[in-house]
Amino acid sequence: MQASAVEAMKPREKGFFDSDACKPFFYQGGETGIVLLHGFTGSVAHMRPLGDALAKLGYTVMGINLPGHATTEDDMGKYGSREWMQAALDTQAFMRLHTKKVAMCGLSMGAILSLLVAQQGKADACISISAPLPQRNHLLPLTGVFGFVLPRVAWKTNPNRKTQIDPIYDKGYTGFPMRKGADLHRLVKRAESHLDKITCPTLVIQSLDDHTVSKDSADTIINGIASTKKEKLILSGVPHVCTISQELPSIVNAIDSLLKAL
Repeated sequence: MQASAVEAMKPREKGFFDSDACKPFFYQGGETGIVLLHGFTGSVAHMRPLGDALAKLGYTVMGINLPGHATTEDDMGKYGSREWMQAALDTQAFMRLHTKKVAMCGLSMGAILSLLVAQQGKADACISISAPLPQRNHLLPLTGVFGFVLPRVAWKTNPNRKTQIDPIYDKGYTGFPMRKGADLHRLVKRAESHLDKITCPTLVIQSLDDHTVSKDSADTIINGIASTKKEKLILSGVPHVCTISQELPSIVNAIDSLLKAL
């Protein structure tokens, strides 16, 4: 194994997330608010370019770091599905105080959380980006047990990873506490079981070159929700974290189109 690959698998050093890109943000704009939620092991930096672009269009936008994220992997081990879900609900409630309409928008696990908030009838619109639904990894439910034997899982490095807009936004953990995979699984199964409760306008975004989630993810959501207004944006040539890819303008335009119709 090359030295660079070994380094990439090591946990982030203290201070890695100290940059401005990783700081939560709130942009006061118009009467439609958008909550942005990053994914499992990610950070708000993955959502910042999207937040900046939507704020320029006049939306009120808020992005947060989910509990245990953008600090250390050890810190991530202290939190789980309950805290991540509560953070999503708290952010929605905060945005509701500042706007008349609230759209939930998330990437990966953030998409799952956004779908769950929408299932509770607390979103006027929902945008799902790279949602891991249905779950591809059949071992994920067992990670709670495996964690006693193998405490940490390192993400696999991909030498062919697509070019990002700017590396300053590519901020996330290189691995995660094994047992946290079970928390992610619980959220995914809950979202999948109640898709039919989603009735708000919904946009589902997925890349054909996202090898992290099922190729059927977008169709699973579109076919499962009860919304009368539902749209799908299929991208190509970009990875799982497509919010910091060259397809950002397409994502922004699709979200803007959905929200203008509210």
